[in-house]
Amino acid sequence: MTVTAGLGPIDTVDDGRGPLARTLDRVGAVPAIEVRHGLPDTGEQWIGCAEVLGDPAVFDRWRKRLADWLSERHKGQIPERTTSGYIMSWYLQVPGFLAGLLFHTARRVPSLRPRDIAFRLSGDRPHPDGIALLSDEFACLPDDPESHRPEATTVADDRALAALLRARYTAHAAKFVTAFGPGTRFGRRTLWAAATDALDSAGWLAGRSCGDEGAGVADSALLLPTAEEPLTSASTLRAITGENATVWTRRRESCCFHFALPDQPACTTCPRLTEDERAVRALSR
Repeated sequence: MTVTAGLGPIDTVDDGRGPLARTLDRVGAVPAIEVRHGLPDTGEQWIGCAEVLGDPAVFDRWRKRLADWLSERHKGQIPERTTSGYIMSWYLQVPGFLAGLLFHTARRVPSLRPRDIAFRLSGDRPHPDGIALLSDEFACLPDDPESHRPEATTVADDRALAALLRARYTAHAAKFVTAFGPGTRFGRRTLWAAATDALDSAGWLAGRSCGDEGAGVADSALLLPTAEEPLTSASTLRAITGENATVWTRRRESCCFHFALPDQPACTTCPRLTEDERAVRALSR
């Protein structure tokens, strides 16, 4: 029976809900974000990824809301490149983290089609604080206890499963690049660099959220073993060892332009930092 990272055997009790729903019931309560199967029966506002990508004006309204929120806190003019950089990263983390979490915890890859994913924005800082998977379809390994189900597709091994995840994620990211790009000053390379960042972070953040950062880093290496176009690099995660600790960090391919806000430093993963500066920052956290 398949054993997931630090979570014990996958639950195969059929309670009328599908395998992905039961998996997300177990692992979806990770820090800072809710990941669930299906939409709740409440008055919460959820946004379908297909809706956003089909109407780029949604991005304009999202940028305006973020600019207002940042302006209240930083008391100054908020650069368009900062709001665009934040939203570029936030959106791509929706399919990226969803896929990374299921890959890390259950070696399952869900559908990543825009019509099969929705997200919820926080009522304060307008970032995604909830992700909903709306499909029961998944790919898995031959030893998955649910591999016999009609919604399951099996692949040979971890590398094949990671390649399928990468292909599904890249297809979603391509739709994002087409929808989001014309409304910003970012070029195609920057947009695909951000897509690469979100995928590289997916396994790492899933592992960290579930208590096994090292296993998450290994997952990111599986997901991005090389720079495969249109993605812009292999995984940039690396260990930094200080006198009393070893920590993981990475160099971003893209930039969120946080440093362009009044009196704000560059992020630890910012490509503008030297590797020595990054090491000092990472070890001081």
